Amino acid sequence: MWGRGLAADSDFFVRFWGVRGSIACQDAGVSRYGGNTSCLEIRCGGRLLMFDAGTGIRYLGNALLREQPVNADLLLTHTHFDHVCGLPFFKPAFNPANTFRVWAGHLAPDLDIRHVLQEMMMAPLFPLPLQIFRAAVSFHDFNAGEVLHLGNAIEIRTAPLNHPNNATGYRISFARKSICYLTDTEHIINEPDENILELIEGADLVIYDSMFTDEEFSARIGWGHSTWAEGMRLCQTARAKRFVVFHHDPEHNDDFLDAVAQKVAKIKPGSVVAKEGMVLRP
Repeated sequence: MWGRGLAADSDFFVRFWGVRGSIACQDAGVSRYGGNTSCLEIRCGGRLLMFDAGTGIRYLGNALLREQPVNADLLLTHTHFDHVCGLPFFKPAFNPANTFRVWAGHLAPDLDIRHVLQEMMMAPLFPLPLQIFRAAVSFHDFNAGEVLHLGNAIEIRTAPLNHPNNATGYRISFARKSICYLTDTEHIINEPDENILELIEGADLVIYDSMFTDEEFSARIGWGHSTWAEGMRLCQTARAKRFVVFHHDPEHNDDFLDAVAQKVAKIKPGSVVAKEGMVLRP
């Protein structure tokens, strides 16, 4: 069953379960925006897509317990630990009535996603193996740049991102609208990323790696991340409609992000800084 009919056939939205980059953090200074690492829920009508499995996926999983059986896709940008460490704690994966397809576009041909996740959940790094999952879980590798057709009139265009060990950006198109998810990518100063520009051209909503400010970026070249100002420049060049600041630095507290939110809303009205629990429709 695709989401048990909780959304209208044409409803299309993203909910943020984890918005932080690199490592989860939890203190009073991050309580408004949240401290969990990357995880998005995107609903295409009754169809559930999940993007990344950071610590936020634990909370998504708890919410999904109310609508089992679940039949869904999990699409990973990459497999650095902050984007997959929540997967062993995703409760719906332990229910044999559920079905999940796990997708990755950054590993082939040298590796595959099943192997990488098995390595993560292997002693002495983790006490129980990938086989503890009782749901029907299948694994699908593709090459970034391919177009994925998941049925239900859902088209997902993909593109390679500039990140250590590779990463994949996504453009999800449904009901004549589009949501783009591009995190863990580093820009080159004064050289707009053509792969990203092509992917986000005219998009309704663009969620972009905004870990640093332009002022911080020069001391962090090679770290694999970008800035909110570069995300804004890309959106303006590509005529994307709304921009979402995402993948917040653990050192950026709520007050810092409030200031960023004011700046992006002034430059491009309707743009926001992602918060845990936020729901946006393109």
